[in-house]
Amino acid sequence: MRPLFQRKGAMSIPRLYLDQPLEAGREVPATPGQAHYLGSVMRRGPGDAVLLFNGRDGEWQGRIAAIRKDRCTLAPERQARPQAPQADTRLLVAALKRDAMEWVVEKATELGIGLIQPVLTRRSVADRVNTTRLAAIAQEAAEQCERLGLPRVEPARPLPAVLDAWDGIPLLVGAERRESPSLGRVAQGLYAPWAWLVGPEGGFERVELDDLARRAFVSTASLGPRILRAETAAVAGLALLQALAGDWDDQPISIGDGALGNSARAGT
Repeated sequence: MRPLFQRKGAMSIPRLYLDQPLEAGREVPATPGQAHYLGSVMRRGPGDAVLLFNGRDGEWQGRIAAIRKDRCTLAPERQARPQAPQADTRLLVAALKRDAMEWVVEKATELGIGLIQPVLTRRSVADRVNTTRLAAIAQEAAEQCERLGLPRVEPARPLPAVLDAWDGIPLLVGAERRESPSLGRVAQGLYAPWAWLVGPEGGFERVELDDLARRAFVSTASLGPRILRAETAAVAGLALLQALAGDWDDQPISIGDGALGNSARAGT
């Protein structure tokens, strides 16, 4: 996996995720892949600057303390940004083909989503996902986009199992039927926690739609008059939700009557 960078004028400072505590004066090891990239690809050496984060201790300015082939020690020096709380925002997406799935994970990470849950549906075009690979892509995207933590990427699970274990937060479902209200309308007054579910190419089967309809925490929403590819719907919906009910809005408006449910849908 290749570490990514933060641009500072004409210089690029490697920005690395480390699953290690970060504090001044406590040196931490880089992974072999990070060491190889810093030394062999970026031609960095002892004393060169790095930025470090671990999802718990904020972002730290630091230096390369020592480096040789696939071994590297990093020295955090000063906290540059404190750790911020991660809003409980989730993406549930029907398992897609590899390239599309990887693109969705990358973009969901850039959009600040906290959890990515692939689901298996009756029309899913894939019956498994490479969770390790998707987690690596999420890490690379987090290093690039300057977020302070990684999203949790869960193994793929059947949709009914995910719904049965759901904790009750509002789950907005992308609907093909135009009679559903627009996602922008449904999201008015919503605030985190929330989740966005996108089905497979070809949509959910009737039995799946009926199962979703009977869940009190589910609301359906439309993304407009055009048919979107699943990966487009996933990212477009997340962007809209982050703008109206997420961390793009620094003063989200809470609703007075609790979480959205089936009553938010047209015709109920």
